[in-house]
Amino acid sequence: MAEKKKKLGRGLNALLGESNEDYAKLDKVRTAKPVAVEMLHPGKYQPRHHVDQEAIDALAQSIREKGVLQPLLVRRHPDDAQAFEIIAGERRWRAAQLAQLAEVPVIIKDFDDKTTLEVALVENVQRENLSAVEEADAFQRLMDEFGHTQEDVSRLVGKSRSHVANTLRLLALEDKVKKLVEEGLLSAGHARTLIGVDGAYEKAKKIIEKNLSVREAERLAKQSGKPGAGKKSTTAKPKDVDTLALERDLSNLLGLKVSVEGSGPKGELRIAYENLDQLDFVIDRLKSDASSGPLADNAAPAADKAAPKDAAAPAPKLSVSLKPKTARAK
Repeated sequence: MAEKKKKLGRGLNALLGESNEDYAKLDKVRTAKPVAVEMLHPGKYQPRHHVDQEAIDALAQSIREKGVLQPLLVRRHPDDAQAFEIIAGERRWRAAQLAQLAEVPVIIKDFDDKTTLEVALVENVQRENLSAVEEADAFQRLMDEFGHTQEDVSRLVGKSRSHVANTLRLLALEDKVKKLVEEGLLSAGHARTLIGVDGAYEKAKKIIEKNLSVREAERLAKQSGKPGAGKKSTTAKPKDVDTLALERDLSNLLGLKVSVEGSGPKGELRIAYENLDQLDFVIDRLKSDASSGPLADNAAPAADKAAPKDAAAPAPKLSVSLKPKTARAK
């Protein structure tokens, strides 16, 4: 077998064995063993939804020349004792079939469903093989099916809690917009500007066609994303650049959609949440940051009831402030 490329995996050693070895005994073997391609089946916990056929074709050509360099990770199939379910390596398996290989090297692990999904997700995230929507779907499955919290998912995949929260928000997009993200036509940053916006798919196409920046996409969504937009009598005044920047900064701090509404020195700060876990997170941030966190000044009016009156709050480290434009310092 050709020498492995380190960037293709986590240092797994490939060792060929006899093809007629009893498959039922392979579960206890830690080194790679060849298994017939027809004995392998896609995993039900595969986080990837979209398969790039051109990439599979290119991988198949590489396999014809050099073979499968990185073993597949599999487990015993829950419904067939003589078959295996793929945990990681489905692309290699598909490409091997195109290359007309009879067998591929595998490493067999005794994983339960929870561990299978965790390993499949981490493996794909580390390789950057998933779209943001596929990541979000896998995060949600970990939470729904196995009781993980956002904090648990954050530790598992090595990402910040805000990244997990922001990624989960993409699940609120309509399916056609999600597909654009999965196909790599629309970035996660652009897609987040379209959450909860009417006509999101049409705006997404316009963002792609005009190659708009995220800031420009925000303006597009804000100006025409509400019912009645387009009617001069009901169209709200577009938000200025500083307000949009402040919303973005606050959204990045919380990992949730934040909207600043108002005129002059008065207005409303709205934080949108999609489940109770996100609401708990906001409450925890308000409590813990009332005296020392970056949101202390912004959250002060709402936090006065819960936080000690003598709590000292340092100025928030935000790139934009609306204070000079809305009210003079007292």
